[in-house]
Amino acid sequence: LPLTYAIDHAEAIRRAEEKVAMPWAISIQPESPLLYMPFWEWQLSFMKNELKNLRIIPVEEKFVYNENLKKSARIVNMCFSSDEYRKIRMTYYDAGEGCQVFNSLWYPDSKFNLPVLGIDLLAFNRKKHLAVVDFQPLHDQEDMHELLFEHMLAPVKNLYPSLKGKMSAKFYDETKFFSKEMLFARFESESVVNDELADAFQKYVQMHVQLVRDCPEKVSVQAKHDVLARHAAYDTYSADRDPAVGLFATMFGKEWADEFVHDFLFSLSGKLVEASADPSDGITATSQMNTQNSMPISAR
Repeated sequence: LPLTYAIDHAEAIRRAEEKVAMPWAISIQPESPLLYMPFWEWQLSFMKNELKNLRIIPVEEKFVYNENLKKSARIVNMCFSSDEYRKIRMTYYDAGEGCQVFNSLWYPDSKFNLPVLGIDLLAFNRKKHLAVVDFQPLHDQEDMHELLFEHMLAPVKNLYPSLKGKMSAKFYDETKFFSKEMLFARFESESVVNDELADAFQKYVQMHVQLVRDCPEKVSVQAKHDVLARHAAYDTYSADRDPAVGLFATMFGKEWADEFVHDFLFSLSGKLVEASADPSDGITATSQMNTQNSMPISAR
């Protein structure tokens, strides 16, 4: 039975990839490179090989794939879970030379009080590039997490001079949900992608998975509830500030963009998290929205 179970999940992943023809071989504008597709391919291969019981999380059909042929743009999304991670989402946006984006977010399972892994790689007109890779903390103080992690990242970050930039405060407060060892870069030369970014990205992904593996599991319902509440706070903060909303609205319409941000990218944004008094009932995030954008937590 366990072998059959594993084979079924592997087949489901294969079919999900096949459905959207991923990985894409050529851009929607054939003369343009799919700059970050190797990142998608490496990450998915790594997940298949390293994570336990990797499985597909169904994505609403309208979010799986969308395109605007007039403006030569398309987007594809996949979502996974494993024994280690509650949710890993992956997005690739291809608008030819105009824009290439690979975005991914890894939420550890709620039994792990650890930072989420955020990845956001963008390129505009093959001239302007933006890269962010970070262990994004759930708490304001690092020692409020189950394990310390910034000391692991610092020596790796120091290997890549081009990735030691400082984030602008235009959209985000770098002291909230960002670590001191975030990889951040704005650059013009595509050579940075292969010379530094690819290797640094892989190292951060590998270290995050190892951090989760090393972390003691929280078994109480309250502890898991507290972690999930911080995931919801992170999602709400991010959904309210994500600068990509404007791009998606321009390409795919405002209604789709708003739903995409709140229902896929940051699916716990604005939601209440409930912890059951009965451990067998587990933890759920309700669909009730909080109109004040605060994050009240209720326990049954």
